[in-house]
Amino acid sequence: MGKSERKVMKVLEGQTITPPPIWLMRQAGRYLPEYRKTRATANGFLDLCYTPDLAVEVTLQPIRRFAFDAAILFSDILVIPDAMDRNVRFKEGEGPLLDPIDCDGILKLNIPDVQTKLAPVLETVGRLRRELPEETTLLGFCGAPWTIATYMIAGHGTPDQAPARLFAYRHPTEFARLLDLIADASIEYLVAQFDAGADAVQIFDSWAGVLGEAEFERFAVAPVRRIVDGVRRQRPGAKIIAFAKGAGANLKSYRAGTDANAIGLDWTVPLSFAAELQKEGAVQGNLDPLLMIAGGKSLEEGIDRILDRLGNGPLIFNLGHGITPEASPDNVRFLVDHIRAR
Repeated sequence: MGKSERKVMKVLEGQTITPPPIWLMRQAGRYLPEYRKTRATANGFLDLCYTPDLAVEVTLQPIRRFAFDAAILFSDILVIPDAMDRNVRFKEGEGPLLDPIDCDGILKLNIPDVQTKLAPVLETVGRLRRELPEETTLLGFCGAPWTIATYMIAGHGTPDQAPARLFAYRHPTEFARLLDLIADASIEYLVAQFDAGADAVQIFDSWAGVLGEAEFERFAVAPVRRIVDGVRRQRPGAKIIAFAKGAGANLKSYRAGTDANAIGLDWTVPLSFAAELQKEGAVQGNLDPLLMIAGGKSLEEGIDRILDRLGNGPLIFNLGHGITPEASPDNVRFLVDHIRAR
């Protein structure tokens, strides 16, 4: 079976598949007891990401359990700043921490040697393609430059990304350089993932929703388009999903401006608007992740609303953001079975 025969890949080419293919953001995660068991053997979160034996295992766990149509590489968006020697670490209860970067630091920053610095991740990709079922799409990924920059500037996550927004207003030249450097490193990283065996990739812009209209175009759309164009110059025809959480009405310009094959939708996107976006190409989403905790009739109705409104066009069924640790595996099983029974 060639990659073009895999269901997710067909949707990325604009086809309608009934029932739609399914995968879930963060499908390898703490809601699964087997993940928690494997995680306990690692010496910290980055060790889990950089140890191919462990990263392959946790990536395969949800595929074995639920037979999702896609597996997504188990890693983290912050491996790019880690490769840039920004001292990335994860502290329990606090999330990711980095050494904050300033203007001088940006001027000294260089694009890392991705093949060397992230060799363990690329090894994981290659092993996954060999070990996954033939029909399963393998997704690689990276973080979008805006989201990566917010962590690099503040040194940690913040509610509204005020440190990065202020930095961008006060130091536009240096901030533009930072976005370009992240984008160019991401191009090399994604190309390397394709070469290692990824079928398609997703670009995650988790903090796009804090940006105003003009800033969204400069900091979210333009850098992602730089990545898309850069990857396709080296690997023509590369299939790319772009996910800008919280982008709302800006998703229309995001689709046109990034030229992604599919647009990821968070759960706040109205299905009427999603249907309009779907007329221009594939969409992915957008079930509220809390329904994976709630279950029952609410979950069933949420699934049916999406299928009824978007199921007659190119759709990859997914959550509107990552599955949470409190989610029930039984509810995930219901979701998969309910969709495939339609």
